[in-house]
Amino acid sequence: MTINKTLEGGKLTLDIEGRLENTTSPQLQEVLIKAFDEANEIVLNFEKLGYVSSAGLRVLLMGQKVTKKRGVSMTLTNVSSEIMDVLEMTGFADMLKIV
Repeated sequence: MTINKTLEGGKLTLDIEGRLENTTSPQLQEVLIKAFDEANEIVLNFEKLGYVSSAGLRVLLMGQKVTKKRGVSMTLTNVSSEIMDVLEMTGFADMLKIV
């Protein structure tokens, strides 16, 4: 998995490419934890993300919990229909901000 970061003002965009699974989810978690200190708005661009496992979902849930505590915004964009199906089946679509 590759994560490219773009910081503009207080908005940090993370372009995520590849698979978000057991072996790669710690990488996203580490980037997200640092992102909460760098920005007040975080955008996760899933345009090139091909797969999300339960480990990846756990990182997204952790991110959502931290955003509420810190008053930071986290948005998922360009979510494929396959990943959206996973988010809807697990109830995550109701918890996360997705555009």
